[in-house]
Amino acid sequence: MAMDDEKLIQEAYQHLIDTYLASPHRKKVSVIERAFKFACQAHQGVRRLSGEPYIMHPLAVAQIVCGEIGLGSTSICAALLHDVVEDTDYTVEDISNIFGEKIARIVDGVTKISGGIFGSQASAQAETFKKLLLTMSNDIRVILIKISDRLHNMRTLGSQLPAKQYKITGETLYIYAPLANRLGLNKIKEELEDLSFRYEHPEQYTLIKNRLADLNQHLKDLFDEFTAPIRERMDQTNLKYTIKARIKSPYSIWNKMQNKKVTLDEIYDILAARIIFDGDGNQENEITDCWRIYAIATNIYRPHPERLRDWLSHPKANGYQALQTTLMSKGGRWIELQIRSRRMDEIAEQGFAAHWKYKDGDKTHQESENELDRWLSTIKEILDDPQPNAMDFLDAIKLNLYANEIVVVTPKGEFKTMPAGCTALDFAFSVHTSLGTHCIGAKVNHRLVPLSYKLESGDQVEILTGRNVLVSTEWLNFITTAKARTKIHAILRRQYRQKQKEGEEMLLAFLKEHDLPSEGVAQDRLALYHHLENREQLHVQIASKMIVLGDDDVKLLKDKSSNQKWRRFIPFLKKNTATNEELFERERNAISTAQQPPATESSKQSSVDRRKTLILTEDSISRYVICEHCHPIPGDDVLAYHDVEGYITIHKRKCPIADRLKAVEGNNILAAKWDTHKVLYFPAVLHVEGIDRIGVLHQITGVLSQQMNVNISSLNVSTDNGIFVADVVMMVHDLQDLKEIIRDIKKIKEIEKVVRTG
Repeated sequence: MAMDDEKLIQEAYQHLIDTYLASPHRKKVSVIERAFKFACQAHQGVRRLSGEPYIMHPLAVAQIVCGEIGLGSTSICAALLHDVVEDTDYTVEDISNIFGEKIARIVDGVTKISGGIFGSQASAQAETFKKLLLTMSNDIRVILIKISDRLHNMRTLGSQLPAKQYKITGETLYIYAPLANRLGLNKIKEELEDLSFRYEHPEQYTLIKNRLADLNQHLKDLFDEFTAPIRERMDQTNLKYTIKARIKSPYSIWNKMQNKKVTLDEIYDILAARIIFDGDGNQENEITDCWRIYAIATNIYRPHPERLRDWLSHPKANGYQALQTTLMSKGGRWIELQIRSRRMDEIAEQGFAAHWKYKDGDKTHQESENELDRWLSTIKEILDDPQPNAMDFLDAIKLNLYANEIVVVTPKGEFKTMPAGCTALDFAFSVHTSLGTHCIGAKVNHRLVPLSYKLESGDQVEILTGRNVLVSTEWLNFITTAKARTKIHAILRRQYRQKQKEGEEMLLAFLKEHDLPSEGVAQDRLALYHHLENREQLHVQIASKMIVLGDDDVKLLKDKSSNQKWRRFIPFLKKNTATNEELFERERNAISTAQQPPATESSKQSSVDRRKTLILTEDSISRYVICEHCHPIPGDDVLAYHDVEGYITIHKRKCPIADRLKAVEGNNILAAKWDTHKVLYFPAVLHVEGIDRIGVLHQITGVLSQQMNVNISSLNVSTDNGIFVADVVMMVHDLQDLKEIIRDIKKIKEIEKVVRTG
């Protein structure tokens, strides 16, 4: 090993030890040193893609585990050893013999989920993710180390090929960032999101970073002006405090721009203020001090009547505790103010790991640990009956990683945290599965409401039940929580199998009665005759009385001349057949419906070089499928997906279908970029709103057809009380054309809003 490498490694190790010695943990330096030397020897001679010695990666992960999450020697050792079992000849048993069972068990857990969440096959995807969750539910440190591992991989992502970058960022945004958020690791969650944004949309990332740099002095002046009178009043109290500026992260800004369809200049909540004070360790006193500070601030500035968030008495499920309000500044801008103690601030940044520092006699620590246990028990319930489809299984888990929460009240006055947007039926299942399956309605604030009623914070909810309730597929249309969805799917599967069995018995009885053959081929012929995909669907429809067998069926099976004629029904079948159990699932997989195959079989490509970037030119674009959901045009950040049938579909990188594909089928993601020269036209949709005045529509069409020479495919206009709304489908060459069109339409005096919607 070169001298420079040795120096690099020793400096990183010394930094880790210095960080550990400065922490409140017991000083078990000797075991960390043994783990470090063992990992050095195991990874000797191996280098990462970046060229640095491989041992720098475990060291960096251990540094994150210790310095940014605050874990102790056991976790640091496991982080140093986390790649040994996977990448070398050493086994878990070797780790156990040298370092003990506890460290070996954590290393084993991290090893099982290494190499990304998913493999290349659907069954492997679900099973691997299941292992992650099972191990996590036994020892939360496994997922904390895995999140640290992912964070370092994201920090060094530049050495990977673009296609691999999209796979890793897809997994990160879909699972790891929500997991970090659910575990209270706010700083890590934000960095994971920003790094993903940086690699997926480099131009937008740079644009926002530069804009924030330009606004830096303005925001500083605004912050100083806003906080000056608060500081003056706070200095008159006996509290030690600091006031920090919190600037919205680039990803958060961009996400809001996408969701709200607004420009960067229309984001007004970039700046927030955070008051952090030194509490005395007593939770009740700290809550009282938060309200004292709130009173000081609201005596200076008027608060927004609907933006008070009290997370003091009832912390979020991830342990977050604070008082948040939004105040009207002297300059006429709303500015959010967050008030929290030093203890609350550390928990907000480091999550559950920070609770361990305060666990002696800390009521909040006990509550958050109980909340974590409840969440993990819900994960275990989902694991007991996972979705057969890997994507559905992943989505069921993702549903449980909710960030926005409300607090509802039981009839006995108990408070229960639920995800924002949940329904009365979700609440029923969250209390008990039996309560959900027998639910017929609910009373919210003593008023009768349907099962689909969306709950709001502070609602008191009473669930009404009945004996003979049949779980309905309609329930899947409005439930939002993972537990409810998983249980409903399980019950529907049981009901489906029961129907299938009943229908099969009815069919066999019919065939026997008419002395007809009962073998599988005969049943398949009947299924095709009734335009069904297989005999199991036929059984279900017979049991449900949707098909009544009669003379035509007898004739079909008895008439030997029809032996070949029944095949004429095959064209009626769908090209992409669903599995048996998907019949009752209203949620169709977005991927299968959004990808429209090309008209010719010649577009299929059996193999592609995944290391190369697809160049989308006027000549090559016809070989690919354009996603019907996101409608990418030249200039959009895009990627490609190579499916099992050989088709390659082009998606925007921010397309929700692409988001799922990156997370689940990352190995089939290809890098792609445009190289077009304003020859071909692509469809784009604009949504326009404004004041309904005579001649406005004529001005808009004038901009499109005369100034820009754009072909309008369709124009839908509606008016209401002096306001008009128009949706325009037009053909453009690229994104630059579209930006110029939006710019020119905005120049019309009566126009209030112009956004691209497709």
